[in-house]
Amino acid sequence: MLNGKNILLGITGGIAAYKTTFLVRLFIKAGANVKVILTDSASSFVSPLTLATLSKNAVVTDFVKSEGNTVEWNNHVELGLWADLMIIAPATANTMSKMALGTCDNLLLATYLSAKCPVFVAPAMDLDMYKHPSTKSSMDALMSFGNVVIPATSGELASGLHGEGRMAEPEAIVDFIKNHLSQGLPLTGKKVLITAGPTYEAIDPVRFIGNHSSGLMGFELARTAANLGAEVYLVTGPTHLSIAHDNIHVVKVVSAEDMYHSAQMYYDNSDIVICAAAVADYRPKSVAEQKIKKSDENFTIELVKNKDILKTFGEHKKNQYLVGFALETENEVENALGKLKRKNLDAIVLNSMRDKGAGFGGATNKITFIDTNSTITTFELKTKADVAVDIFNEIIKRRYA
Repeated sequence: MLNGKNILLGITGGIAAYKTTFLVRLFIKAGANVKVILTDSASSFVSPLTLATLSKNAVVTDFVKSEGNTVEWNNHVELGLWADLMIIAPATANTMSKMALGTCDNLLLATYLSAKCPVFVAPAMDLDMYKHPSTKSSMDALMSFGNVVIPATSGELASGLHGEGRMAEPEAIVDFIKNHLSQGLPLTGKKVLITAGPTYEAIDPVRFIGNHSSGLMGFELARTAANLGAEVYLVTGPTHLSIAHDNIHVVKVVSAEDMYHSAQMYYDNSDIVICAAAVADYRPKSVAEQKIKKSDENFTIELVKNKDILKTFGEHKKNQYLVGFALETENEVENALGKLKRKNLDAIVLNSMRDKGAGFGGATNKITFIDTNSTITTFELKTKADVAVDIFNEIIKRRYA
């Protein structure tokens, strides 16, 4: 949920500021880009150098920055517009009061007032301050503005008291933000199974029968589904691609038989199944234990048919929305419709090898989406990332609209 997001972390002057080093690391580990604004008092609790090293970005503390004879200003508007998310942690009673009243006497507050993105606030203060009516009033005002307050927890406080007011732990803050972002997404709570890439059918320990599929289309489908809130199981054949997303579970396989056995483990519990892999139709009947040496002018390999994964899924379909792919070279629509019906699919994505930029190996694709009612929707040539969005838009319209 946080991969590729620009996160602006505002740190104010509370003892809990020391935890923000761990928070920055967690954001970076999740794939986010992080910039930090530190108030003057916060720098007494946590080192700007430490935060700059962890975030790989300079930490800003004031409107003006001086380097030698050069004086420049830190543009609070640019910072606010850069951010996809803003988190203020710890948020002291003083800072929350200023935010609620619109007071603008430091760079952090000016940036907050300029931000167009969701703002999360993680309060941290002593028990009596946290319970004070003015603090509650500040938090109510912030929530009425659309900000999200991450509740403080109970525990030992800096004063020695025990009770509410302790800033949520960094792991809890990250989980809270992820859960909040996933709410309301169209596929939240849904399970999606996707097959991707080629399969390699072994001839001997060195050679195999395969194809030119890169797996990119399947990986982009997985990323799109995860960004829409789904829990995704990506069963992929051999590929150089990798993907990091909290909602994606990657299962690596080699052969068609491996892919079938792995995919069928998740099939029954899946809501949407997309078979985007280029699965070999045949495999060698026997696999040589040692490398086959070159001898005769002619060499024959006897092939046997692999299990048709898509057809098998269609035969056992219950409540799944099942989507297949068809790569055709002639009579494209007619052949795709035939495949859709034979294999009991809900929809099929048609590629034509005659369309420039479509098919294996490239970064683009040109598709036609055909559903079980023979409704045909054709799209222009697009990046595979954009094609994945189009495919899920069509599925969601038919399944969840």
